[in-house]
Amino acid sequence: MKSYDKIIYEKRERIAIITINRPERMNAIDPQTSAELHDAWCDFRDDDERWVAVLTGAGDRAFSAGNDLVAMSQMQQSGAGREAYGSAPFGGITRNFECWKPMIAAINGYCLAGGLEMALCCDIRVAAEHAQFGLAEVTRGIIPGAGGTQRLPRAIPFGPALELLLTGDRFDAQWAFRYGLVNHVVPADRVMPKALEIAERLCENAPVSLRLVKEAAYKGLSMPLDEGLKLEIEQYRRVAQTEDSREGPLAFAEKRKPVWKGR
Repeated sequence: MKSYDKIIYEKRERIAIITINRPERMNAIDPQTSAELHDAWCDFRDDDERWVAVLTGAGDRAFSAGNDLVAMSQMQQSGAGREAYGSAPFGGITRNFECWKPMIAAINGYCLAGGLEMALCCDIRVAAEHAQFGLAEVTRGIIPGAGGTQRLPRAIPFGPALELLLTGDRFDAQWAFRYGLVNHVVPADRVMPKALEIAERLCENAPVSLRLVKEAAYKGLSMPLDEGLKLEIEQYRRVAQTEDSREGPLAFAEKRKPVWKGR
């Protein structure tokens, strides 16, 4: 498997684990980190043997503090333009990346700016009790540029989302849980175990079904209900053609666990 300098990419049976490995920089994202993340995420997306992914940050201080402003400043001072950031989307997944496999964020500390934007790209979020969140771009004279203005209002009610975007204020894990931004809040030492527990639970289900459900749910958000229902029945017909759709009822009838083939 390919080696990386700024991330750790592991494969544990059906689960991929992607760790931003820059704890000395609060797991901030520079262009190389984005490129490595994008490469790992594309590998996960295209690997039929991996069904679920977990994204986290090294250490217990930060999931990610967002863009590496030190690296940005150094590039600006050297005269490097935006092209220095390369072709990979920020964090590897915040735009121009489509993956219908389930993605889980294990948030183990500060989850700020681009860090929160990466977490918003994941489907399920587990946060440590001490986690802190925020999109403070307006306090620095900029705005979120990796999906924050679009994904946060889709993840929580519009009013609270807009207030957070306009004030740049931070909020804690309990606030995030109350508004549905995170699915679980656990002690710091339980963040990865909980995320992996969820990943393993998802791996008990048929992988094609997981992907078609995720695709239907996300695409349906932008559709009127009648169109969403048409999409759902199309997905149902697609999954009905798979071997797994026959294995599920057969396993139930035979009182055993199903053996999914992913096809």
